Amino acid sequence: MNKLWDVAIVGGGAAGLSAAITLARSRRSVVVIDDHRPRNAPADRVHNYLGRESTPPAELFGIGRDEAAQYGATFHDAQVTSVSHADNHFDVSVNFQDNRTSTVHARRVLVATGAVDELPEIEGLAERWGRDVLHCAYCHGWEVRDHTITVLGTGPLAVHHALIFRQLSENVTLLRHNDFPLSDEEAAQLARRDIGVIDGPVTRLRITDDALAGVELETGATVACEALVVATVVSARIDMLAPVRLTTQEMRLGDQLLGTYLPVARGATAVPGIYAAGNVTDIRAQVITSAAAGTEVAATINADLAVVDAQELQHA
Repeated sequence: MNKLWDVAIVGGGAAGLSAAITLARSRRSVVVIDDHRPRNAPADRVHNYLGRESTPPAELFGIGRDEAAQYGATFHDAQVTSVSHADNHFDVSVNFQDNRTSTVHARRVLVATGAVDELPEIEGLAERWGRDVLHCAYCHGWEVRDHTITVLGTGPLAVHHALIFRQLSENVTLLRHNDFPLSDEEAAQLARRDIGVIDGPVTRLRITDDALAGVELETGATVACEALVVATVVSARIDMLAPVRLTTQEMRLGDQLLGTYLPVARGATAVPGIYAAGNVTDIRAQVITSAAAGTEVAATINADLAVVDAQELQHA
């Protein structure tokens, strides 16, 4: 643990692994610290990933680990609790799964910790997340094509979701869980696409033979459906960055909070030497988007270190 790594990557998902491959292939010393809590863990397949369509997430990340390792990347299965400044480097505090603690020293840090979905508090909803409770038409829409789909409306984004899912099924309903207003134009758009609107709120999910059968309203009525679309609040995971005073910003659509993200400029955060990529900076990014971001930011980090290496030789 006394080694000074070129780059410590916090997070072993698509962004972190793609960055690890790119940096290791540039002969940078790289350590990836991953606590194995990927956002897409509940999903059974990764979609829209060129060359790896329908690969299970764990399998995809296992392939990525093997690819990075063959170029010399090192992996720690652990949780990063803090990132702090030290003399000409960063100290990354690590808690291992066997309760050991240690500190990794690195010249640069890439944060690829992803984000967490905050679900509405409805009985039975969390247990179905990633199965028949969905959030993204591009991630899961094909799998529920021609099904009876209900969009759980918690704000104006629900109208957009309903119109997108209508492309996949003729039986789509917008259920207003919250009493958000519909403009005349939005109501007309829904009507033109034969999307029904029902007022909620929803109290619980109805499950039959381990499959979603419908949602129960506060009135006691049940709305039948085979898939429930939910807009989550997506929060970037950056608690470990508190010592360097990096904070998130909110992303909103009108009054609706969509989530929080870590602002970056071409992958660079407001703290020199700390970079970020993936869902932690872009809550809308799919797996392939995060992988591309990891590769791009890794190239930026390598270029940054190349200049520093030349400067250090000049002053040696």
